[in-house]
Amino acid sequence: MNASRHIEIAPSILTADFGRLTQQVRAAERGGADLLHLDVMDGHFVPRITFGDPLIAAVRGATSLPIEVHMMVESPGEYFESFAEAGADRFIFHFEAVTGVSEADALISRGHRLGKQVGIAINPATPPWAVFPLLDRIDELVVMLIEPGWGGQPMQADLLSKVGLLEARSRTDGLTELPIEVDGGVKPENAAACVRAGASVLVAGSAVYNDQETPRQAISRLRRALRG
Repeated sequence: MNASRHIEIAPSILTADFGRLTQQVRAAERGGADLLHLDVMDGHFVPRITFGDPLIAAVRGATSLPIEVHMMVESPGEYFESFAEAGADRFIFHFEAVTGVSEADALISRGHRLGKQVGIAINPATPPWAVFPLLDRIDELVVMLIEPGWGGQPMQADLLSKVGLLEARSRTDGLTELPIEVDGGVKPENAAACVRAGASVLVAGSAVYNDQETPRQAISRLRRALRG
């Protein structure tokens, strides 16, 4: 991991107050967030249902930050066009939602034709080498450090070894700028360990949106933890 590389913080709005969505989004932007992470769940790929393109459009109208949409859905390709129109900048779909490398590659091409970045997420049980053939095709790799579908779960720290393997493989392949994002249970007390493992993007839900501090204070605390 390049020690001088900027570590991006991507607040997940899943734990934000949707009754004050615009204020919450702008508070994260003013607080130093690098991008926003929107979790779309369909009730099939994961048990929970969250939101769709109307909320994505509302977030787009509230911020100039990049928006990545994490599609925890069975058929991610069905959403590309509507999410693009709503203002998403990056699509993230799950490797487990496709039949293999060929279908994943077709989805990546489709997203790129829409002018969007495309990332792939892998669940805890998916081995890192499953996505090795796709690393040179994607704009981001997301390693889930929890089982997808529910916020507030503690990080499974043993999964950081997967981050290290994927970061090493990306360097071997000459993909030194490929962002590796970790999602699940990121807190100030483990953020530095995520970066040491090779992560360059940290998704933070309740670590940013909580009842104890403002988003600005929370993001500042994460930054201090990384510096420390």
